[in-house]
Amino acid sequence: MRKFLTGLIVIPLGVLFIVFAFANRHPVTVTFDPFDANDRMATVTLPLFILIIAVAIFGVVAGSVATWFGQRRWRHKVRRYEADAREARVELADLRSRWESRDTARLPDLTRRAG
Repeated sequence: MRKFLTGLIVIPLGVLFIVFAFANRHPVTVTFDPFDANDRMATVTLPLFILIIAVAIFGVVAGSVATWFGQRRWRHKVRRYEADAREARVELADLRSRWESRDTARLPDLTRRAG
């Protein structure tokens, strides 16, 4: 079912991507020098669809990095809580083993009365 839904979404997106690429394949010149637009060292000419897709990919990556840095403090809290939980599990296992060893000393007397 998941593969079907993925195909239902990915195939139309792929078709849209190909149509978009064919419709916007004319070259555009992008300059990175705001003071001298004619500087050949700071310009690049490429098809429009490549520019748009590259900017979209850059936006997704930049947003992911910003989110990852924004969640840093929560990841630290989770690590601390997981360490506390591990310590509590170890302590609980130790207490249970002590309690069971204490009960087994009295357990034969209790079983004789019950039986």
